[in-house]
Amino acid sequence: MIKIIVSTNRKNAVSAKMAELYQDILNQNGAESEIINLTELPDDFVFTALYENNGKNKAYNNIHNRVKSGQKYVFIVPEYNGSFPGILKSFIDGMTYPNSFRSKKCALVGISSGIGGGSIGLSHLTDIFNYLGMHVLANKIKLAKIEENMTEGQLSNKLYISLLQEQARLLIDF
Repeated sequence: MIKIIVSTNRKNAVSAKMAELYQDILNQNGAESEIINLTELPDDFVFTALYENNGKNKAYNNIHNRVKSGQKYVFIVPEYNGSFPGILKSFIDGMTYPNSFRSKKCALVGISSGIGGGSIGLSHLTDIFNYLGMHVLANKIKLAKIEENMTEGQLSNKLYISLLQEQARLLIDF
């Protein structure tokens, strides 16, 4: 099963809509998937689930275990201040090191309101995943000016959709 991670805790995020689209694409290609949205994280997890508190927060442990059980991942990553959301870094820091991601595989999808498509954040995240021993699919999708490429809350840019479809097929075979 492929785990699709909505990499922000922002309510009603465009990232969540992209995760649903990606899940539909995976389903069309016969791949099972599960969406894990970081809005599900407990508000206090940074103080109650990390470091000396590792393993003590049941709500965090539930999400941690759902993520850890995966072998392949898709991270839908919005651009925050030229990088990726801090909530994602905190979540990764709380995962069991080094085995949560070691020798597993992932695909990255960056989205931004600006013209970069989250490319710098994807680079930062790639460095972290490489350090953790995760294999990152070279085909990284960067969806720029995302709001301008949506109609009624759905992605309407046919090029963007075809890029996601191609990446999904590559991830399944990865």
